[in-house]
Amino acid sequence: MNPPAKIRVLIVDDSAVVRRLVRETLGADPELEVVGTAADPYEARDQIARLAPDVLTLDLEMPRMDGLTFLGLLMERRPLPVVIMSSLTARGSEFALEALRLGAVDVVAKPGGATPLSEIGVQLVAKVKAAARVSIRPAVRATAVAGRSPARGEAARRPDPRAAILLGASTGGVEALREVLTALPADLPGIAIVQHIPALFSKAFATRLDALCALEVREAVDGDRLLPGLALVAPGNYHLLLHWTGSHHQVRLTGGPAVWHQRPAVDLLFKSAADTGNSSHFLAGVLTGMGRDGAEGLLQLRKLGAMTFAQDEASSVVYGMPRAAQEIGAAQTVLPLGGIATWLNRHPAPRP
Repeated sequence: MNPPAKIRVLIVDDSAVVRRLVRETLGADPELEVVGTAADPYEARDQIARLAPDVLTLDLEMPRMDGLTFLGLLMERRPLPVVIMSSLTARGSEFALEALRLGAVDVVAKPGGATPLSEIGVQLVAKVKAAARVSIRPAVRATAVAGRSPARGEAARRPDPRAAILLGASTGGVEALREVLTALPADLPGIAIVQHIPALFSKAFATRLDALCALEVREAVDGDRLLPGLALVAPGNYHLLLHWTGSHHQVRLTGGPAVWHQRPAVDLLFKSAADTGNSSHFLAGVLTGMGRDGAEGLLQLRKLGAMTFAQDEASSVVYGMPRAAQEIGAAQTVLPLGGIATWLNRHPAPRP
């Protein structure tokens, strides 16, 4: 029996040092084969035609043509799974989020920053493997929310303070969460979000969502109150936990050990919510993403009375986390991405 074919990867980066480091990292994995490297998009175009790679790793700041322009052209003419390698800067974060909107599968920090190369390598290998299984979807044009009803600050409904919505996502989650949150009104219970995303990118992600949503969206700060009309995004590299004070849910951030190789971890959010004693007032679910993060915590919440869901396979970019939740019976219902906002709005948690 023939061994399975290796995943063929093309590295596109203007830095010779980065190309060498990425080649060595990916080449060390027996399931991956680096078939070529390119220093700019023009070289990449020729290499793609000649080598037919399965996955690209792509730098965004390059000479002759920037990575975003190249990515847009690539998705129009020859769509391929792309993993973005971006610098951990405000500018790099904005570029990376735009790349995800254009159709890139995932983003990882470039070597040479504060994140250790060993940690970046593990993430990069996992994300390239996940990308190879993805069916590329067309980009969705992001626009500001028109006709918000009710407007921000107008609480037409007054949710029970014990109520909360808990969402977890990984690969494909940045765009999936955008689709869900932009379709929600401003008068739902507070929303706590864990998206697997590099440090610093989470702030840019929250800021972009805030400009598009009726809800207020921002990166969580330790001690924040999770209030109606507010969505808090876990900062990259920090776990987000909930604590019940007797009158409201309060956020705790911790830099503890990674769970399922992730920090923040969805499971820790869900399990901390279960410990508040308010599980019957929660709506919780896992969206697209690789791995099993969130399944155990979601099951714990369901057993304690929460209403739970998982995104369906057809609309998931990577059907890992939702599959894991369904396999162990953690999800009461399975929803397409386009139906999640409607479900959340139609099943608000109990009110006093």
